[in-house]
Amino acid sequence: MSEEKDTLTRFERARIIGARALQIARGAPILLKTEETDPVRIAEAEFAAGVIPLKVRRKAPAKQRAA
Repeated sequence: MSEEKDTLTRFERARIIGARALQIARGAPILLKTEETDPVRIAEAEFAAGVIPLKVRRKAPAKQRAA
């Protein structure tokens, strides 16, 4: 079960890469040495290397109320 918590959905992955690409496009420091100039490609490389300083916070579903 802990494996499931550590994996990201494709939507979470896209959100993290998109948010990081926006940061890079706005002048944030790049966390890897690369010749790439495209912010999305840089963000993808950072994601693959595991150096993006972003986390996904998931909310647990609300408890079902008895009717």
